[in-house]
Amino acid sequence: MNQALSVSTLNNQIKSLLETTFVGVYVQGEISNLTYHSSGHIYFSIKDENSTLSCVMFRGNAQYLKFRLEVGMKIIISGSITAYIPRGNYQLMCTKIDPDGQGSLALAFEQLKEKLQKEGLFDRNIKKTLPKYPKKIALVTSATGAAIEDMKKVAQNRWPLIKLILIPTLVQGEGSKFNIVNSIKKADSLNCDVMIVGRGGGSIEDLWAFNEEIVARAIFEANTPVISAVGHEVDFLISDFVADVRAATPSNAMEIALPDKNEHFIYLDNLQVELENRFKRVIFNKEQILLNLKKHFEQHSLDRKFSFIQKEISFIKSNLISAFSQVYRQKQNELNYLKSAYESNHPDRKVIDGYVQLSKNNQIVSLDSVKVDEEITLETTKLSVRCNILGIKKI
Repeated sequence: MNQALSVSTLNNQIKSLLETTFVGVYVQGEISNLTYHSSGHIYFSIKDENSTLSCVMFRGNAQYLKFRLEVGMKIIISGSITAYIPRGNYQLMCTKIDPDGQGSLALAFEQLKEKLQKEGLFDRNIKKTLPKYPKKIALVTSATGAAIEDMKKVAQNRWPLIKLILIPTLVQGEGSKFNIVNSIKKADSLNCDVMIVGRGGGSIEDLWAFNEEIVARAIFEANTPVISAVGHEVDFLISDFVADVRAATPSNAMEIALPDKNEHFIYLDNLQVELENRFKRVIFNKEQILLNLKKHFEQHSLDRKFSFIQKEISFIKSNLISAFSQVYRQKQNELNYLKSAYESNHPDRKVIDGYVQLSKNNQIVSLDSVKVDEEITLETTKLSVRCNILGIKKI
C-alpha cells in the first residue's frame, strides 16, 4: 500500500510542478471580478467562453501599468502560474498586461483623457488668458535640449525685452513625471506672466511623462497661464488639453506668448502716418474755421457795415433824387399847364370886339338867366356898363 501524502505535501508538489512548468506564459481573456487593493495589488480573473482563471498583479509590477484595468476589457497577460499552498488553489501571477488589439499607451491615453474631461480639466471656460505684453516667462524644459535654444532664438527675434527664466527639468525617463511636477510648482511660485511646459519631439514613450495624471493636475492647479509645447505639430498630449493654450512646438509656444516687434514697428509707422494725417486734417479744419470766421467778421465789420450803409444812403439818395426829379417834372408840367391855361384864359386875351361879360349882383351869369326889367352889368377889361333889360327875344 502506498504511503498517504499530507495535504501540504501534495500542494507543495503541485506548486513546484506548476511553477516550473508554466513559466513565462501568455494568456488572452476578458477581465472579471476586478479589485484594486489598497496595498497596490490588483486581483482579478480572466475568462473565455468555457473557463475562468484567477490572476494577481502585485504592486511592484502594477506601478508600471500605463492604463487602468476595467471589467469586460480584453487583455493579453505575460506571467507565470503559481499556487497558494494554504488554500490549494493556483493563479496567474502577472508581470505585464497589454490591451488586446490596442497598445497599452494608447489605451492609457484615452482612459486618462476621458477621466480628466469628465472632471472638467479641459473646460474652455476656465482657461486663463495670456497677457498681451508679458515681462517674464518661465520655461519648464530640459536645459540641454534643442527646444530651449529654439525658444531663446525666437524670443530674441520677436521681443528682446522679455526675461526668460529656465527651470531645468528632466523631460523623459524614470522619475521624469515627478521632476516635471516639481518644476511646474517652482515656476508657478516665481510670479511670471506665462509658463511654457514642453520639450522637443520624440517617440510616444519619450513624450509619455506629459501624459501622466500628476503632470496634468499640476498644470491645471497652476495660477500662472500655461502653454503646453510638447513634441511636434502632430503630437497631442494630455498636457495639451489641460493647459490654457496648446502650441504645436516649443518655438510656436514662444510665438504665441510674445508679440512681434516687427508688427509693432509697422504699427508705429502706420500710427505715425495716421497721426500726421489727422494733424493735417485738424490744421485744415481749423484753417477753414478761421477763414469762415474771417469772412463772417468781414461781413459784419464796421467797414463792411459803413460800406453797406453808404450804399444804402447812395441808393436812397439816388431814389430820392429820381423821385424828386419826377415830382419836380410833374409839378413843372402842371405849372406849365396852369400857366398855359392862365395865359389862354387871361382877360386881355379874351377881349374880342362885340363880346362882354354879363354879371348880376357882382356874379357872372349867363344870358339865359336874365329877366326883363332886371339891372345887369356889361363889362370888359376896360369898361363897365349898367343896363336894364327892356325885352328878351329868342333867336
